[in-house]
Amino acid sequence: MAEPISAPIKHPDRLFIDGSWVAPSSNAKFDVIDSGTEELFVRVAEARDADVDRAVAAARQAFDKGPWPRLSHGERASYLRAIARELAARTPDMARIWTTESGVVNSIARIGANSAARDYDTYASYAETFPFEELRQPSPGSGKVGLLVREPVGVVAAIIPWNAPTTMLAYKCAPALLAGCTIIVKAAPEAPGATYLLAEICEKVGLPNGVLNILTADRPVSERLVRHPDVDKVTFTGSTAAGRRIASICGERIARCTLELGGKSAAVVLDDYDIGTAARSIAGVAGLMTGQVCSSLTRIIVTKTRHDAMVDALSAAFGAVKVGDPFDSATGMGPLAMARQRDRVESYIAKGKTEGARLATGGARPKHLNRGYFIEPTVFGNVDNNSTIGREEIFGPVLSVIPADNEAQAVEIANDTIYGLNASVFTNDADRAYATARQLRSGTVAQNAWRSDFSIGFGGFKQSGIGREGGIEGLMPFLETKTVLLDAKPKHLR
Repeated sequence: MAEPISAPIKHPDRLFIDGSWVAPSSNAKFDVIDSGTEELFVRVAEARDADVDRAVAAARQAFDKGPWPRLSHGERASYLRAIARELAARTPDMARIWTTESGVVNSIARIGANSAARDYDTYASYAETFPFEELRQPSPGSGKVGLLVREPVGVVAAIIPWNAPTTMLAYKCAPALLAGCTIIVKAAPEAPGATYLLAEICEKVGLPNGVLNILTADRPVSERLVRHPDVDKVTFTGSTAAGRRIASICGERIARCTLELGGKSAAVVLDDYDIGTAARSIAGVAGLMTGQVCSSLTRIIVTKTRHDAMVDALSAAFGAVKVGDPFDSATGMGPLAMARQRDRVESYIAKGKTEGARLATGGARPKHLNRGYFIEPTVFGNVDNNSTIGREEIFGPVLSVIPADNEAQAVEIANDTIYGLNASVFTNDADRAYATARQLRSGTVAQNAWRSDFSIGFGGFKQSGIGREGGIEGLMPFLETKTVLLDAKPKHLR
């Protein structure tokens, strides 16, 4: 059996439950593979049903009987600030893990890890500014004093994806912790390292026992977590197919859920905008995380008269991206995260050719790389929006250029999808950008670039999800609203 290379985590053979690194209930392990070399990176403990039950019991006890929900928001915020400091100190480790497991270029991983640390500080600041308790005027006969209070939703199951675990941990755990919730984090078997680092940090800063617990598990065991009657809320980031399953299970027992799911996001290029400038903007970020980004702009919609020029410009810009070692500062795009993801992307490329789209650039494994899960930056032209590559999320560096009769039809095509996560409008006119943005059924719409802003809120329309993450909008799903009607003001409000 191959020996793993040295991963910067201390207890890969353990689970973090109730404040301690504990032995799992079985000897089962997951092999985590280096996406750039196909070598064994680390071998981690695989959680089974008994481990899920133990983690949920710890979180339940910590919420029902422990100090965490009974601390003030300011007291909880002090822990968040301590987590932020430790995360910042371990940015190199977090970035190394992210790059190795998921293939993201290391310079981007460092930026993302630093950003995640700042997110804990941001949520800590809400302890002083967010209205967790508000005076309201009650209706006649309902008492003299009305209070709207926001309390923690309870025990949270946070299910983290393999493409961006570092940032997703922050957007789930930071608001949940500030709210007063306790958490079971379920890591993806392909990319568990970030959760181990977070557990080490929480142990170091003295987070009370049971407040944060971590498991790595596959789907059958994950479903036990989602079904567990002692879990009050599930927050999930991943595929729309898995989200449908989770939503149906939560619906059976009226558990709360937040779902951040897939996308097939459109770039609508209006006729007043320069084709070359648009192509460089789109191609410049299309290789981010090797296209393993749910909000990536993968459908580029232009009028027919400009279609060929767009295909040529995109092919030139995207085809010039250097593919290779994600730790090399000169690399513009690293590998896909795993063999099955590369197989998936290659199957979509084959389907695109079979269904009549024109492969303009890429579409194969780079000839100079014989190890790692690499794929070339790929552009298709003459894509039918009803084709497989026009409708299904590929989750790789594949762009589809779709011709429209006119700009009105371009908007119709952009909306003709089950998804609604992200979009961009390319135009020099801010008024036209705004008017078009208001027509697009999408959780985020930007002008002249791929953008998202978690500090305001991130999430999707339609089958791209339920709820929002980031900012105040991302705090609200971890709170329950309670109305309190009194005959007089309590002392703390006098």
